[in-house]
This record gives sequence, structure tokens and C-alpha cells, in this order.
Amino acid sequence: MKSPQDDVLIIGAGATGLATALALSEAGRQVRVLDAGRLGGATSHGNCGTITPSHAPPLAAPGVPMRALRWMLSPQAPLYIPPRFDPALWRWLARFAARCNRHDWLQSTQGRAALLNDSRQRLADWVRRYRLDCEFAEKGLDYVFRDQANFERHARECEALHQFGIDTRLIDGPDYLRQEPAFNDGVVGAIRFPGDASLRPDLYTAELGRVLRARGVEIEEHCTLLSFDPHTQGVRVQTSKGERRAAELVLATGAWSPALVRRVGLRMPIQPGKGYSITGSQPAQVPSRPVVLKDRSVFVIAWNGQLRLGGTMEFSGHDRRLNDTRLHALQQAAHDYLQQPLGDTVHERWYGWRPMTWDDMPILGRSPTHAHVWLAAGHGMLGISMSSGSGQLMADLMTGQTPAIDPTPYRAERFQ
Repeated sequence: MKSPQDDVLIIGAGATGLATALALSEAGRQVRVLDAGRLGGATSHGNCGTITPSHAPPLAAPGVPMRALRWMLSPQAPLYIPPRFDPALWRWLARFAARCNRHDWLQSTQGRAALLNDSRQRLADWVRRYRLDCEFAEKGLDYVFRDQANFERHARECEALHQFGIDTRLIDGPDYLRQEPAFNDGVVGAIRFPGDASLRPDLYTAELGRVLRARGVEIEEHCTLLSFDPHTQGVRVQTSKGERRAAELVLATGAWSPALVRRVGLRMPIQPGKGYSITGSQPAQVPSRPVVLKDRSVFVIAWNGQLRLGGTMEFSGHDRRLNDTRLHALQQAAHDYLQQPLGDTVHERWYGWRPMTWDDMPILGRSPTHAHVWLAAGHGMLGISMSSGSGQLMADLMTGQTPAIDPTPYRAERFQ
């Protein structure tokens, strides 16, 4: 039997792959989505679901290397790098450290802000038009500080953020505690980002799947990509469920992308940044909006009946162990900041790999070496936040439409 022939075949049913499928479907393209696991079951599952133009500044910032050196050997620090022989990681860290200067910080901030702002508005439109039932809320987000120097450092960044259309409001400690009785004493200040939003990520990806199937998009779960062979007329794909053919292939495979593209001579400098979360029942007293306990880089978000703590960054490769020390660091941060850190019941202890590029911007666009292969990966900690904008940008480029934002900062050629 002849293998199925698709117009566009998307590998990866996370937030980016699903959003790309929806934007392409809206543009009239026939789409099939494959995933090695279940829809939304990998990195898109256990994150904190914040939609954050506030996070336009990249991790690579002036002063970060010195702070990272203090952190990297402590298993409870926000950043942890277990000692091991890994030349690829060392090269990645060297390129990352080289960007910790004001010029590159502004360059990445501009590129990230454009995509984040576009995604923020586009996602709200999708929620309304498709009636996505995903606990979407437009309450903003707060950075909360107990360290005065850290508060002042981030407050100084606010002026730069205003240049990129990101609204900020500074709140002193006593005022914030009056507004937010869920916090313990010791808060010295907060920065509010009223333009941020949030949703529940597992419901978001499930709802995207519902909309796509209603539009006739095939989604094949538990279908592993084994290899792909680009040729002049399209791409031949071998999977665990047989051969597939497509005119165009989109790789939206997150932290697994480098190994996949290496087979066809492409280079994607993505490192898997391991993040953790704990989801429990909701205590009686919770913050009124999502917050980041900024001195510890820990997110706190409440949904209907649930509270999730998430964060940390661990460069340990594709280590599949659930590190209790890292999970304890989340709980300890919540205990220090909050009157009631978690409810009585823990529902899930989770980890996932964020696809981190050293310039902290995603890779979006056509492969530099294969005309029928497209790349949509490297979103770091912002896969949910950037999903709708990334999907629309990919669809515009693939259909020859003028994109809403300049695609140049995200092109793969910058790494070649």
C-alpha cells in the first residue's frame, strides 16, 4: 500500500506544534500531527502556564555569570549544573556567557518582546474565538522580592521594558503585604506586570487538540519519528507506525530537536534545561494572581482547586531522575514566602526539559539546508507564552504571507 501523503506533517504535539497546526489549518493547509507520546504530555504538561511579556529579558544578562558560579554547585540553587564531562554543554555555556552584556541583552529582549507581545494578544483571540476552556485569566503577574538589592536591580530594567511595550508597576513591601495577605512578612517590594495572563497548560493543549480535530486535522499519538529523508519533492518519514510522506515537514520537537536534525546535517545548539513542578490541592489562602518568588526563581499559580509551584534550571542532560533536592527547593521557597505554601494533598511531582538556546530565542523558519523542512523549537521556558505567535509566524512563512513580526531574529542561520 502507498504510504499516506500529507500537505504538512508536524512532529510534536506540544503547545508549539499544536499552535502551528491551528494557524496552518486556518490558512487552508491540510495538516497531520505526530507525537511520540500523548498530546501535550511532555514539556507542555507540567509548567506553570503563565503568558508572560514580562519575561522578555533573556537569562543571559550582565552579572549572571558571577551569580551562576555561586549557584551552580549547590543542588538547591535556582541554577544547578552537576559536574560531568560534556563538551557540548561547555561550548553552549561559553556562548551563553559571552552574551551576558548590555548590547546582546537588549537585542534578545527586543526579539523576545516582539514574539511575546504578539502571542499574548493572539492567544486571547484564540480563547475567545474557539472558546478554549483552559482557565485563561488576564490578572497580570507579580515578581515578589525579599532581597532589596535584587528588587532594585530588576526595578532598573523596567525602563527598558517600557520601550518594548511592556507595562510595569513598582509596589513597596508594606503596600504589597496589605494587598496580598497570603505572604509572610519580609517582602521588600514587588513588580507588577498587568499585561501578563495565565492558563492551565494541560487544558490548553487538550483544547487545541479538540479544535484541530474538529477542523479535520489528524493527530497521531504514540507515533515515534524514527528518521526522515528530505528530497526535491518533499520529505519521506519513517515512524513506529509506518512510513509517512509530506510536501513539508515541521519539527516542533523541543529539547529532542538537536538529535533529530543532526542526522540530516543540521545544527541546533539546544540544551535541555530541566525544570520541576509540584502540584497540590489549593490551600485556603493563595496569592490573588500568579507570582514569581524572584529571589528563588519559583513560580506560584493557583487554578480551580489546585496550586502549582514550578521553576529551577538544571543542566543535567536528559537525566530522567526526579531530583528530590530540587523539588524540596521549590517547597522551601514557598514556605519562606507564603503563609500556606501548599494544600494537604500533593497530586503530582514533575520534571520536564526546556529547549534552551544560548541567545534565549527560539528557532523558527525554514531549514537552511532542506527546502521542505521547517524548524519550530528552542523556546526555553516560554513555550506556552510564545506558542500562538510562533504558530502564526510559522504559518505565515510557509504560506508566503507577510508576518505580523520580523522573522529575522529567529532564523536558524544565526547558528550555522
